[in-house]
Order: sequence, then structure tokens, then C-alpha cells
Amino acid sequence: MLKINRRQFITFAVAGGSVATASHFWLKQSKSEVNLSKQSSNPTQVYRSQNGLLEVDLEANYAEVDLGGQTAYLLAYNGQIPAPRLEAKVGDRIRIHFSNKLQQPTNLHYHGLHISPTGKADNVFLKINPQESFNYEFEIATNQPAGTFWYHPHLHGYTADQLSGGLAGLFVIRGELDEIPEIKAAKEEFLVLQDFALDDRGQLLSSDYLPIMAGREGNLITANGEINPTLTLAENGLLRLRILNASTSRFYNLAFENHPFYLIATDGGAIAQPIKMTQLLLTPGQRAEILLKGEEEPKTYPLLNLPYNRGGMGMMGGGMMGRRGGMMGRGMGDNNRNSNATNRLATLQYDSTVEPIALPTQLTSISQLPEPDRKRTFTLNHGMSPGMGMVFLFNGQTYNHQRIDTQVKLNTVEEWELVNTGVMDHPFHVHVNSFQVISRNGQNEPYLAWRDTVLVRRGETVKIRILFQDFTGKTVYHCHILDHEDLGMMGNLEIIR
Repeated sequence: MLKINRRQFITFAVAGGSVATASHFWLKQSKSEVNLSKQSSNPTQVYRSQNGLLEVDLEANYAEVDLGGQTAYLLAYNGQIPAPRLEAKVGDRIRIHFSNKLQQPTNLHYHGLHISPTGKADNVFLKINPQESFNYEFEIATNQPAGTFWYHPHLHGYTADQLSGGLAGLFVIRGELDEIPEIKAAKEEFLVLQDFALDDRGQLLSSDYLPIMAGREGNLITANGEINPTLTLAENGLLRLRILNASTSRFYNLAFENHPFYLIATDGGAIAQPIKMTQLLLTPGQRAEILLKGEEEPKTYPLLNLPYNRGGMGMMGGGMMGRRGGMMGRGMGDNNRNSNATNRLATLQYDSTVEPIALPTQLTSISQLPEPDRKRTFTLNHGMSPGMGMVFLFNGQTYNHQRIDTQVKLNTVEEWELVNTGVMDHPFHVHVNSFQVISRNGQNEPYLAWRDTVLVRRGETVKIRILFQDFTGKTVYHCHILDHEDLGMMGNLEIIR
């Protein structure tokens, strides 16, 4: 069997040459050597800024949690799945006193926030060792849009395992969008989508080679740590639903059965006007905000995850994998089967009647970024590396911590052409600065939006434009199927004056 040169695999290898993930290791020790905490009685704990300051104690540890009535042993921030929701406003100061009680090094990434990539802010090169603490401190910029963001680990080589274990939480920035009268009148709900690979005792299953190459998908899907929770909507009213895909690899192809909805915000905040939809695809790392208008027959409507085939190594031929990219691994299931099943994630229920609330007509103003100062091309693919096995590549190179792959100048606009020549879809994520998607395969995007993660389907060419503003320093871009990132599909980005 080919080996994957991942630090956690080496660290936790067992005698006889077999390989186990770090999560498998600590779960075996959980009742004796690991300090196992219990989930808080309030799994939706919220920390809000007060007088311009959000100050939080945050601990990464092992936790016994309740997932829809099933006990599970996971990784968690403050013992909660999903983690506590953080809320702040533009201009607020953020102080997070972070403690690492894991048996692995880790750190924090503030996904989607426009903050410095250096020092005590969004520094993904920090390594916080077991039993160490670190004080993060930064300010929410005045040009930070209101929106739905999130936080999760981002230490290369450990990212996928730690997110798969449960480490993820919302980070909400309040601002102009929240003050629009119709939005303010709407009921607000949050939906954090996660999947876990659990055995019948609720312990995380170890990951074999093939599912990791595909990007692992778990056998249990949760929404806010629950199985099929109920969302309520008043007849004539509005429900504002903020959705986060916090899964490591799973795509969510969302639809409320027989109930349309209106998109009002993407990763980077509000779009110009509400867009009526019946289906919405969220790749790992992406967020969306939608409005549901209580104008349908007052009954229950399931929120479904519809089939989506994100590709797989089986398309290479040679009999390496199963049909249409299905990959079998111990406990992880068949990725083709998972992607082509319809899952019920939640249930929408009409529960009362209110005076009619209209949809907002204008949400914000978005101008297309100007013609770029420079254009670049990034080819997304995979390959074989001696001693490493399958790796994932940008422009034919696997990740090197020391190398600067892309150097850009502050206050310039660049256009990046993303060309996927591989056999799997890849969600492409850039840290620090949001971007606009200009075109797909030469066709203009149907509406302007700010994003930090964009899907590049197999065989597809996507053009994006980025304005690098406010912050200099070293950061990264990568595939947000985090197994692919850990297997090399990441590049170092340096922003200079």
C-alpha cells in the first residue's frame, strides 16, 4: 500500500507498519489518559462583544457529546458541537485566550475575516503545542462586511483530522445588513452542517488511504449537532437562515422540498438583491444566508441534501477505484454512495401567523473590480510522489512550507485563472481578502458577489479577481477539501508593499 507522508500518521503509527489517524489514537486512550470533558448543557452558547470588546476563553479538548441522542467522543471547543458562536461588530477588538488540551499541535483560522495574516491575528503558521496557550488579539476592520464567518484549526498536516473531529464554530459580524428593516424583522436561525465517521460506540473511525485521497465523508450528518432539527416559520413571516458547511469534504446540495427561498448573502456578505432559488450548492467552507417567506401552504417542509457527484479517482481508469469515484475505506463508507444519496438535514415547520413582512428589495451595492494589474494561471491537479503516494498540486507542485508560491503587491487587483485538469471538483479558498468570480468557462457569473471560496469543477476554468488591501504578510490559498490541502494542495501567498 502506498504511504501518505502526513505528520500525524507518522506520529501515531503503530507497530507492524499499520497506520492510524491521530483521532483513532486519542479515542483509544479517551477513558484513561485523556481528560474527557462533557458537553455543556447549552450547546448553542453565544459570546457577543460588549463596549467594543469580545473577550473569550476558548479551549480545544476531547469531549463526550450528544449527537441527536447518540453519545459521541469528539474534538470540541469548550466541549460543544458546534463550537460557541462568536459575535462582534465592525471596529470591535477581539481577544481570544486559547488553550490547546489536545495531544496534537493546533491553531486557529478565522475563515473569511479581513484581518492581518501575521502576529496574533489570522496567522496559520502558528504552532500551539499540546498543553500550551496563546492569546489571539485583533481588530475587526472598518471595511469588514457584515456576514457569516467561522473559525477552525489550520495547522498544515493536522487540519483535516481536527475538523473531522468536530472543531468548528461560527463567527458572526453584525453590521449594515442586519439593520435593513425587513431583515431586522425576520426571525434568525443558524445551521452548522457537519458529518462524522463514527462506530457503533460513538467513537471516530480511523481513516484509510483511499477515503483520504477522495476527501473523507462521514456516516452521520448533523445540523447544529442534532439529527433533523426543526426550524419554525410564521405564516406571512420571514426566516433568515445562515448556513455553514463545516464538513471536511462533503458537499451539500440544499433544497427545501416544494418551498423556494431567497439568497441574500454569500461568503463575503450581502449580494445586491434577493435571488429566488429552489436549490443551493455549498462546498466545504462556504456559507450562505437565505430568506424563507411564509407564503406557502402552512405545513412541514424537509430540508434535503440532494445528490451531487464531486468526482473521484475512479475516473482515471486502471481499476484503482470503484465506479464513478466510489472509494471504500474502513468505516468511512462509499463516497459515491454518500454523494448520490438524498439526506434529510432538518425540517421546516409553519408554527404561527403574523402580519405580512415584505422581502427587502435592495441589500447592498456591489461594483465589479476593475481590470487587473496582473493575471496568473493556477492549474489544479493530482499526481504521484515517491515515498508519499498520491498528492494534490497547484501548477505541478505540492506544498512547501518554506517556498513563496505567489507574491502580490498591496493595493493591486489580480485576476487568477483557476484551471481544474483533474478528475475531482476542488473548492478553492483564499485567506485574508475576498474575491469576485468573473466567469466560468468563458461565461459571466449570473450575479456579483464577494466570496472567499469558489468551486472549480473538474474540467472547468474559473476566473476570479482579488483586491489585495490593508494587510501585508504571508498567508495561504488552498483546496477546502481539507484532506487535499493536507496532501499538498496549498500555496504560500505573500503580500508586499
